[in-house]
Order: sequence, then structure tokens, then C-alpha cells
Amino acid sequence: MRVFIIAGEPSGDKLGGALMAGLRTLVPDVTFDGVGGAEMQAHGLASRFDMSELSIMGIMEVLPKYRHLKRRIAQTAKAVIDTAPDVVITIDSPDFCLRVARLVKASSTVRTVHYVAPTVWAWRPKRAGHMAEVIDHVLALFPFEPPYMEAAGMDCDFVGHPVVSEPQPSAQDVANFRVQYGMEAAEPLLLVLPGSRRGEVSRLAPRLGAALRPVLAVYPDLRVVVPAAASVAEMVTAAVADWPLVPKVLDPRGLDVETAASAKRVAFAAADAALAASGTVALELAAADTPMVSAYDMNWLSRQIVQRMMQIDTANLINIVSETRTVPEYIGGRCRSDLIAEGVLDLLQDPAPQRAAMHTTMKLLGRDGEDPGLRAARAVLARL
Repeated sequence: MRVFIIAGEPSGDKLGGALMAGLRTLVPDVTFDGVGGAEMQAHGLASRFDMSELSIMGIMEVLPKYRHLKRRIAQTAKAVIDTAPDVVITIDSPDFCLRVARLVKASSTVRTVHYVAPTVWAWRPKRAGHMAEVIDHVLALFPFEPPYMEAAGMDCDFVGHPVVSEPQPSAQDVANFRVQYGMEAAEPLLLVLPGSRRGEVSRLAPRLGAALRPVLAVYPDLRVVVPAAASVAEMVTAAVADWPLVPKVLDPRGLDVETAASAKRVAFAAADAALAASGTVALELAAADTPMVSAYDMNWLSRQIVQRMMQIDTANLINIVSETRTVPEYIGGRCRSDLIAEGVLDLLQDPAPQRAAMHTTMKLLGRDGEDPGLRAARAVLARL
């Protein structure tokens, strides 16, 4: 079996790695081609180009690189058509992946699977119809998504989210982490996660750093750890140098994929709370039982457009899946350091309601069930 698989950002790379592992379990002689990052490469993918070229978010951020992305779209689609795999699996990154799928469908009969349903329940509901023109089958992360995709004419299976099956550190792992970085057991530990894209780090890092000052006034013994994505680790290290408390930056560069992932999971489990950019990281924190405050902003024009398209009043995945609003969010115009600081202080004083919502979320996403990567692989094979 030959699979062409494409991911465009770290969260998609993680999904891709889990799916590839599932496919190899079920079809040991499967071969992979496509585009992906370290997680997918660890499962046998030789990426056709560096995945970081596609990790761009926001309308104004994409425009300067539009011609280059257009060339990559054409190059990737031609590779699919020329190699004629049994299936092409595109993972999230719809602005890139669905354009590739459209070119593939125009010139071949290759079956197309898209992993991660578009958030039509949140914004731009017409996307499902456009997607159905080029996608045969959708793998959904959330249990409420299949009806939206099926109504648009696509096959769809809820496969759960790989985050629920990730191994969690032991109490000894957490204790060792604190000793390693010179932290007393009683000292509060806050994670700060300014994003995995350069645009996110440049916009969010100064605001998140400024938000620490009022928190430090109340918690002078606060310790801060910043787990950085490899693609922005150097940028993050430079950005935090001006913070009121210089944090410990966890730099994954030079580490193998599993060692880096394990170190990140231990940091998540060791923390009392987190201040994080919106995105999949919310589920990783929930898996570690670490409550959070969510903050995000984008280019002004992108923000105006997105705000007008939103169909829902929250962007945090814990709030959405658990149908609560326990995770405080500071998005767009409210992404201000003074408001963020208030949210962190409130969270440190009473994390219990959020923990209940996180537990609900993990259960709904398939915790204690079959590995989602294996479920996704079964779904792909069942409909071929």
C-alpha cells in the first residue's frame, strides 16, 4: 500500500505521525511519501520539502509568500499525480492541502482523505460544501462533527484525538523535573506558550511577558517555564530576555522527537497553570490536567475578517468540547497584558471548575478507548 500524506504545521505533523503508526500496524508493508515534520519523519517519511514553509497563519502573513506557496501547491499535486498512490491524506492546513486536493482531483482518480474536519460549526460554514468537491472522506477529531461533513456529501468518521493516548509522566518524573531546574516543590510553576509560528511569537511574547509583572507581585516565588517549538526556539529565547522574570526555555533542538516530546509532557504535568496561545495546545494541557488561560491575536486586517465570520463565542477547544466556558480567553482586542494577568491570578486561586471541564473533554475525545491513530488508520482502510 502506498500513501501520500501531507501536513503543514506541528499539530498536523503530530496527527500524521500517529496515523502513520496506525497504518503500519495494520499494513506492515505500507510506504509513505509527502510532506511532514519530525514526527512523521520518525515514522518513515522523507519530506519533499521543509514543512515549516507552510506554517503560516493569517491573511496578511500569507500574501508575501503567496507565489512560493502556489509553486509548492503545484509541485505537491504533481508529485501525487505522478506517483498515483492508493490514497492521498491531507492533514489540516486547508489553504494549502485543499488546493493540492483540487489539482489532484482535476487530473486523477486518487482517493482523497482529509484529517481534521473544517470548523464549519465555528466560522465559514460554506467550507464543507467546497471541500466536498475535492475530498472523499474526512477524519474528524470531535464527536459532533460527522453530521456536518455527511450533510455536505462526504464520508466522515470520528476517530478521536491522539492527545488522549499520549503517555503521561509519573509523580517521580515531575519531582525530578523540579529538582533538575532548581524548583522547590511548593513554588508555583507557570507555563507560558507563545505559539509555534514566528508571527504568533512576535505578537504574543511581549504581551504575555508583560502580563507576568502583576502576577509576580502576588506570587513573588513564581517560576516560569517556556516550552518552545523547535522552529521558533531561537526567536523565543530572544523574546523572553526582556521579561520581568527570565524564564527557563525548553529548547527541543538537538533532541530526538521522543525525548523532546517527553520533556514537554513532563513540563506540562509539573505546572500549576499555563498561559497559552489558542490552538491544539489546549488539549495537551488538558491531558496533563493543567488549567490554562488562553490568549491570541493576529494581524489587524486578519482579525477584522475572522471576527466577522465567527459563528461561536469561544475559540478554546476545552470550552467547545465540554460545552462550558471555564477557560478564560483574551482574543483580539482583549489580548491585553492587564486583562491576561487578571485571568492568570483568578485561575491560580481557583482551578477546580476548569479541571472538571478538562476531564469531560478528555473522555469525550476517546480517553481509555482505542488509540486514535489506530482508529484513524482503520477508518482510512475501511473506506478504500
